[in-house]
Amino acid sequence: MKFIVLAGGSGTRLWPMSRKNFPKQFLKFSISKHDEHESFFQKTIKRICCYPDADIFIVTNEKHKFYVINQLEELANKLTNKPKIEIVIEPVSKNTAPAIALAIRYAIEKGISQDEIFFVCPSDHLIKPDEKFIEFIKASEECAKKETIVTFGIKPTRPETGYGYIKVKSQPAEFGNFYKVEKFVEKPDFDNAKRYIKEGNYYWNSGMFTFKVNTIIEDFKKYTPQLGELFEKSYDEALKEFQNLSDISIDYAIMEKTEKGMLLPLDIFWSDIGSWESLYDVLDKDPTGNAIVGDCVNIETNGSLIIGNKRFITTLGIQDMVVVETEDALLIAKKGECQKVKDIVKILSEKALPQVEEHVTVYRPWGSYTLLEKGLRYKIKRISVKPGETLSLQMHHHRSEHWVVVKGTAKVKIGDREQFVHENESVYVPKSTLHRLENPGKIPLEIIEVQVGEYVEEDDIKRVEDVYGRQDI
Repeated sequence: MKFIVLAGGSGTRLWPMSRKNFPKQFLKFSISKHDEHESFFQKTIKRICCYPDADIFIVTNEKHKFYVINQLEELANKLTNKPKIEIVIEPVSKNTAPAIALAIRYAIEKGISQDEIFFVCPSDHLIKPDEKFIEFIKASEECAKKETIVTFGIKPTRPETGYGYIKVKSQPAEFGNFYKVEKFVEKPDFDNAKRYIKEGNYYWNSGMFTFKVNTIIEDFKKYTPQLGELFEKSYDEALKEFQNLSDISIDYAIMEKTEKGMLLPLDIFWSDIGSWESLYDVLDKDPTGNAIVGDCVNIETNGSLIIGNKRFITTLGIQDMVVVETEDALLIAKKGECQKVKDIVKILSEKALPQVEEHVTVYRPWGSYTLLEKGLRYKIKRISVKPGETLSLQMHHHRSEHWVVVKGTAKVKIGDREQFVHENESVYVPKSTLHRLENPGKIPLEIIEVQVGEYVEEDDIKRVEDVYGRQDI
């Protein structure tokens, strides 16, 4: 069986921790004291690896590619089963239907049979236990062999307005525990959500699917001919056409129209962690009902979610609140109101504030950098370069740079000169001078970079050579 993992989303419902360029799937949480400190993406990959002989196709975009690679590297020694993993890069971010179609086209190019069964899932859901979930996937595989498209439904436990719903018909005898899908329903208001629970034949839409390749291609061609045409092209031609495709979900493109839809109820724990309240629900609580992450002292505080990062947090006399602190932003909200976080993100986007796009720490294929301070005509960063990695050969027209090595050994090229720089040594990089930083050692290289100039933004960079194939930013 083949698996498609969708890891290109840019959700911001968990802002300020989730950002456009560092979305929810890459956030790391220990859900309980027995849970490993892993991202939702990493948990998804580990879950799939419980399936024997799984081949995984991860769909993401260029901005998230190196998060995927780094987090896969972190997982490498934890996986008992070693699946074959391939990364499919979307030329531009679209929606789930184009992403799934592109992954299937890539798989066919790699020799996958059109009789092969695929399972598709997001990379930001929490599901447990893994072993029981795998049994549901195996059951869906057998159903998909009968030319059906299987989706997975979650029995509602409350009148949730943040989820889409699926209405089902009675169970056809030949399909056992599977229901025939009647229709997909958009996120309802509270009254309709209560009615769905009372009627009993509505399920939360989990966004997961199982199908045979030729079955889904047939429906792509029937219901969304633009996407269906991708399967008449080579993969390279599909990449060129991708930017012209409609931004459409697999629900709109196929599932709301197909006559092949079957639903398998999932009798296990599932959450898409779509809000701070839903994260609170799954975290361990102290005796007063608080879910605490980080260094906090709380007095007369009850039923609250408090997440700290660098700062020491204290609370006094609050109840049913959400407090989330990052290095550059602080969210304080009343529980029950966190679906409106998207409104905050919209306002920040309209003001073009950096807290929407990036964290203070930004990851690159060679490592990461953290903004320590920024002022008029200067910026100070801490740069970490992984062993054996190298930055691009580049230059800046508007700033000079001063590098101080605080850990490891740097190999530095400035103009025509190459040299090694050790701990507590420094070098100066003049404006408009080609330069490159490399870590030739076996431990991470850390330097403090001081930029000075009339313009110190990230787009003042001219790349001449780059081993990672990046363009100028």
